[in-house]
Amino acid sequence: MRSILPQQLNMEDFIAACQRPLRKSLRVNTLKISVADFIERAKDKGWQLEPVPWCKTGFWIEADESVVPLGNTAEHMSGLFYIQEASSMMPVSALFAQNSQFTSVLDMAAAPGSKTTQIAAEMNNHGVLVANEFSASRVKVLHANVERCGVRNAALSNYDGRVFGGWLPEQFDAVLIDAPCSGEGTVRKDADAMKNWSKASVLSISDTQKDLIESAFHALKPGGVMVYSTCTLSIEENQQVCHHLKQVFADQVEFESLTDLFPHADKALTAEGFLHIFPQVYDCEGFFVARIRKLGSVDAPKVKKRLGKFPFEKASAKLQADIQSQLKAALDIDFPQDTSVWLRDKDVWLFPNALEPMLGEFRFSRMGIKIAETHKKGYRWQHQVATTLATGNEATAVVLSVDDAREWFMGRDVRPENVTGSGEVIVKLANDVIGLGKWVGNRIKNGLPRELVRDKNLF
Repeated sequence: MRSILPQQLNMEDFIAACQRPLRKSLRVNTLKISVADFIERAKDKGWQLEPVPWCKTGFWIEADESVVPLGNTAEHMSGLFYIQEASSMMPVSALFAQNSQFTSVLDMAAAPGSKTTQIAAEMNNHGVLVANEFSASRVKVLHANVERCGVRNAALSNYDGRVFGGWLPEQFDAVLIDAPCSGEGTVRKDADAMKNWSKASVLSISDTQKDLIESAFHALKPGGVMVYSTCTLSIEENQQVCHHLKQVFADQVEFESLTDLFPHADKALTAEGFLHIFPQVYDCEGFFVARIRKLGSVDAPKVKKRLGKFPFEKASAKLQADIQSQLKAALDIDFPQDTSVWLRDKDVWLFPNALEPMLGEFRFSRMGIKIAETHKKGYRWQHQVATTLATGNEATAVVLSVDDAREWFMGRDVRPENVTGSGEVIVKLANDVIGLGKWVGNRIKNGLPRELVRDKNLF
């Protein structure tokens, strides 16, 4: 570390910074609430917020968590914010710098979902966001966070990121590769982060990173932009990986300077225009971010595809109109214009239209949102209809008391006082949509998915 510290920094400050606990930070989920409204909520709660300079929706937070941890607050469980380390907000900010608008984005190493949900918010749920995670167990966590935050334009996959260059060449306007790394930048959060560190493992991981960045480059459209990031500090896993890409693809690779990403970005800027962030510079985790432009087409690796039969069928215009009218009648909800209905057995799904060109080229584990199951009398609407499509102003919405909402998040049915109804109902806490239930007599049957049910110590 001493050998790679920039001249203006010193080892004593680096060690002192690594030994200080991290400041807690969060990112407002603008798919659910505006930053201005969230700031008002924070004031009411007595939370102290300080803006993160490189993310317009990010804040460091001071809050009394002695009674209820931030993760168990109603605001977190309703998807209004994501607890995210401040420096990890930077890659997505770099990807969307210069007010970039993208129709198709690949997040190559997506779990647990902080950057995926940040990208979805930047896209405002339009277009398509392919969120890939190599670890099957972590895909469940990724899906739960996507669901909690009201993301509807995502398609999830479970592959080694090295497959994308051959399977989906030149498909994406933008690619984020937050690469697996040796992770010493996270030592302030995890005291064990350095336990298995070795120079040999750094070199081994950098070989994998070089494969991943090549794959990401092939998956990128000519003219598209890629951000490569890690939570490590070694030059072998950062600058050298980017230079490897330049060596392989020469004039088709352009490094774009991040000097204007935020005030004082120059304190961490490398000669190439990358951000190499040591923990003492901005009092955050160690991090690396590079923004790379693909200037022209390159020949992608050839692969033999055996996909099998695609299990979904696109609904006819007539059937889609029928489903849409039934949803409007039942819950006062409309479909977004850039989506289409797809059917699989008795399940009804809503896919982003921008996903369609990829459906015959790649196998996804989950696409869009499941909106209904068919049964004899019509459609049984699903949780994500409420949390991704409802505004909270629907005629069918019922506001729960805080006590009832707590029961709801623990997976229990509720009996709201002085309210009755029939059929499916949108459930709210204050003005936040928290789920979908169904009237059974004088109680609302709980429709919360199992992975979102919490057991104790709630707001």
